[in-house]
Amino acid sequence: MARVVCIHGIGQQHTGERELRGTWHPALRDGLIRAGAVTDLAADDVRCVFYGDLFRPPGRTLALGDPPLDASDVADGFESELLLAWWAEAARTDGTVLPPDARTLVRTPQAVQRALNALSRSRFFAGVALRGLVLDLRQVRGYLCDPALRDAVQHRVADAVTERTRVVVGHSLGSVVAYEALCARPDWPVRTLLTLGSPLGVRNLVFDRLRTGPTGSPGDWPGSVRHWTNLADEGDVVALVKDLRPLFGERVRCQVVHNGARAHDATRYLNTAEAGHAVEEGCRETGEAGV
Repeated sequence: MARVVCIHGIGQQHTGERELRGTWHPALRDGLIRAGAVTDLAADDVRCVFYGDLFRPPGRTLALGDPPLDASDVADGFESELLLAWWAEAARTDGTVLPPDARTLVRTPQAVQRALNALSRSRFFAGVALRGLVLDLRQVRGYLCDPALRDAVQHRVADAVTERTRVVVGHSLGSVVAYEALCARPDWPVRTLLTLGSPLGVRNLVFDRLRTGPTGSPGDWPGSVRHWTNLADEGDVVALVKDLRPLFGERVRCQVVHNGARAHDATRYLNTAEAGHAVEEGCRETGEAGV
């Protein structure tokens, strides 16, 4: 019966719901402290929706973990376009990354390899193996382009939200999951949506593929939500568009935060005063200011 439901993003296939809550819960509480909030969150007040296992390859004899992937495994179309968009954004925010030129932006196997090489050396993707980058691309495409997978993820969100839930937090791809879930279920009691490092504003690849319900369209307000706060670090490559207002309306409160070297890290977002204010806002509307 959680008051706050959190939805993770890409690259979490090797974690789990309890492990995520173990790091997200204290970060949420720290954000409330930074905000000077009177609200506190007990462990049972926070639930993490986990769907990373849907992307984890099944075990096999002598498995070595993630399958060995390279540039040839990046599919034409969605995956290569998103990869090149990440490269362009990384070059804009990281002076160590050489920008793509006009020739490179033509989607060829050589361009994909150059993009992977450039991103692997960037601060943002530091420590991420090439195969990890390819798998991240596949997860985004999988959710947005595979209806069965999309439905499976959405069912897990629906199972987590109860009549006591007032705040939904979505990080990275999880912000897309959260937005779609709230649009499709305007009867939910959720009052605050907090999106972190969100790709929702990326036209064509994400925004124009949003599924918002039988009569909805991309850009609709998310259901019963009264307050929507979107946080982005200037160096967050996944959050290509920091300001969501041109697409979703002036009611979205868009704020830039500073997460240091780990620009896309969920806990760095959650422990900010800005996140704390958003969570407090949602919890106080229930009359539950405190535990």
